[in-house]
Amino acid sequence: MKQKPIYVELPIRASLEDVWKATQDPTRHQAWDLRFSSITYLPKEKGEPQSFLYKTNIGFGLSIAGWGESVGSHQSKEGSKTSSLRFGTDQKLSLIREGRGYWKYTQQDEHTKFLTQYDYDVRYGFVGRVVDGLIFRPMIGWATALSFDVLKRSLEKGESSQSQYLRFFISVLMVAFFSFVWLYHGLVPKLLVQHPEEVMMIQRTLGLNQDLASLVVQFVGIAELMMAGLWVLYRKKRQLFLIQCVLFPMLTISSIIAAPHLLNAPFNPITFNGALFVLSVVGFYCSKDLPTARSCTRRRI
Repeated sequence: MKQKPIYVELPIRASLEDVWKATQDPTRHQAWDLRFSSITYLPKEKGEPQSFLYKTNIGFGLSIAGWGESVGSHQSKEGSKTSSLRFGTDQKLSLIREGRGYWKYTQQDEHTKFLTQYDYDVRYGFVGRVVDGLIFRPMIGWATALSFDVLKRSLEKGESSQSQYLRFFISVLMVAFFSFVWLYHGLVPKLLVQHPEEVMMIQRTLGLNQDLASLVVQFVGIAELMMAGLWVLYRKKRQLFLIQCVLFPMLTISSIIAAPHLLNAPFNPITFNGALFVLSVVGFYCSKDLPTARSCTRRRI
């Protein structure tokens, strides 16, 4: 089954020429485009296509290097510009063998509609097509859309691409971390093992007998698992950071009241919850107005 080409479109509140310069200059392009770590234009004669080399770092010291060729650009009567290109790589590490696509720029009052459509051939036959359809194509489509929004915010708000990506990936890392913290503390010491300290703190705080306290601990564990799920599924992450900024000081105070002897422990409520509180504050400020792939149109209308 043939996959649909990747299509991404969004309006940018900037002139067509400003968008053109930000996308055609290789230094500026590599700054906002998540798909490339470096882009190097090669010398060319007047009238010839622009050839370039690109490199994409994929982690663990590995990278994919390839070639590209801008086969031309033209301006239509409607005031739009189009830039077409071919790209590919001979590295077996890359799922992409060769591709082709275009960028189109259309001035619309105070906005420029910037869109791309591209497709590519994959390696490794049927297995390559399956991996591409299930994993790689959705991932690179998402990366394209996120990159377009980073470009948009750079031109409209003046924030550098590097700063946007730094805040974005700090927020992603913190979301993963807090999801793990709530999952672990809800599952292990409350549901799977039910540590005696957990039951004891509930007994002292609420004045319950051991059986009821044990039942409450289970409900608290379930609530913490739900909180872990919220970190994964709930889109408005900044609200969750804010909730934790209030919640962790309250948990610290209640832990001190219920089990003051834990203050002598190596990992005590003050240091542990204090660290989580500080990370929540950092996450709250880093997550303000993050770039998002959801701002783009992903299907041709």
